[in-house]
Amino acid sequence: MEAKEWLLKCIRIQELVLGGIFVCRKSNMDMNLNGASSSRQSEIYIATEEWEIDLSKLRIKNVIANGTYGTVYKGVYDGQDVAVKVMDWGADGDARTAVNRASFEQEVAIWHKLDHPNVTKFIGASMGTSNLQIPSTNSDGQGSLPANACCVVVEYLQGTLKNYLMKYRHRKLPYKTVIQLALDLARGLSYLHSKQIAHRDVKTENMLLDTKRTVKIADFGVARVEAKNASEMTVLTGTLGYMAPEVQRGDPYNRMCDVYSFGICLWEIYCCDMPFPHLSFTDVSSAFFQQHLPPEIPRCCPSALTNIMQKCWSGYPENRPSMAEVVRLLEALDTRKGGGMIPEGQKSGCFCFGVPRGP
Repeated sequence: MEAKEWLLKCIRIQELVLGGIFVCRKSNMDMNLNGASSSRQSEIYIATEEWEIDLSKLRIKNVIANGTYGTVYKGVYDGQDVAVKVMDWGADGDARTAVNRASFEQEVAIWHKLDHPNVTKFIGASMGTSNLQIPSTNSDGQGSLPANACCVVVEYLQGTLKNYLMKYRHRKLPYKTVIQLALDLARGLSYLHSKQIAHRDVKTENMLLDTKRTVKIADFGVARVEAKNASEMTVLTGTLGYMAPEVQRGDPYNRMCDVYSFGICLWEIYCCDMPFPHLSFTDVSSAFFQQHLPPEIPRCCPSALTNIMQKCWSGYPENRPSMAEVVRLLEALDTRKGGGMIPEGQKSGCFCFGVPRGP
């Protein structure tokens, strides 16, 4: 009886194995048949990383911007409008290439895990590829695509916060709009800090706007997970005019450098202007860092908002509020009675600046 049961089990196992082989072969055959009409029937896309994109679904169109870290294009990925940042992957063995690759990998490692309404949505990336199809952009018909490239694909947004503010340089924004924009940025930064991420290049040029005027943080090229030991973060990173004094001096720093930069952005959002527009690059470096002179706050700025700015750009990181606290302070502001910047040329009892502003 035991021998018979053992024989039946063997037969059953054999049926399962043969059935499995047949199913596998049938699946492969179906795959081949279904893909026979495609020119890429022999190529099966297999992602090696969870964030890796299928380049066959990416179509790159026109150039949006050029920067230090690469070129940004508008494109379409799987039917969705996207922005594509393309960078030169470089040749193996080059020291600068190694640094650029490490920076790119760090950006992808941070960005692909983020999910917040005030952070630009990450779609995917590709490293070290020669398969990008980019149309020629130069008058001589030569494209600017490097032989070996890497790219980051994110949601496409219309423009930067900086460009939006410059449109209102003379007209100025209603106080309610100022606070809405500031809150969007503050909430995005608060989210990053809750993940122990320091952006390290907070400026209005790195903030994007969607069609509903929602601010979304972008460009994580120099962002990093905050070091447990502050002495590990001493690299001079960021943009003059927004950079915290401790960063400029080369002192150890932490996420509080973002709070300082936010304070400058808050001034910019309220004034719809650039800090120190009349000073040269050298003068800005001297005034802003060596003497630690923040931008002049206009007299018409409500005292509660002035207080937030001054707290954020304190010269001492330990005296700055956390971004979560900044969110609470902004949410508590009363915008019903106005308080926005006075448009240029409009008569008012508020003398905002002693020096004529703008061109």
